[in-house]
Amino acid sequence: MAFISSLDISASALSVQRLRSDIILQNIAEQNTYNTSPGGDPYCRQLVVVSEKKRFSDVLDKYTRMSENNTGIRHRYGTYYLGRQNRFKNAGVTVAEVIEDDAPFVPVYDPDNPLADEDGYIYKSNVDNSKEQMDLLATQRSYEANISAYKAVKAMLTKAMTLNGR
Repeated sequence: MAFISSLDISASALSVQRLRSDIILQNIAEQNTYNTSPGGDPYCRQLVVVSEKKRFSDVLDKYTRMSENNTGIRHRYGTYYLGRQNRFKNAGVTVAEVIEDDAPFVPVYDPDNPLADEDGYIYKSNVDNSKEQMDLLATQRSYEANISAYKAVKAMLTKAMTLNGR
């Protein structure tokens, strides 16, 4: 049922984009924070890393087993499966990890502040509001595209079920 698995693909993408928008909104909320202790770091911008649901080791193991058991045919581009029962089992995307941005913190000269370093600087978060707004817009557009794809597949399934009943 490859057709139904496309619902899983869109649903997983919706879930990932929701988490991504939550992280972006958290970045925006924390953009004006400073270091809270002498020598401490302020809030660091978070980034979401998205990947395919399949893990590389699982795919490699499956290809190795298929070629050892001779249940697939060898080709110069890899092993192709004769059976397709698990073809779409891991379809979709997932959040691989949430990482911190390596951009430098913004120094602000304030020698009277008790949190200032020996040069008189306190450090502001590395969150850039314009980058966050652009990321949020891209996330919103991706979310809307996945909703449209989900609705289209759902409409096709509904139509197929009504045609099957005739």
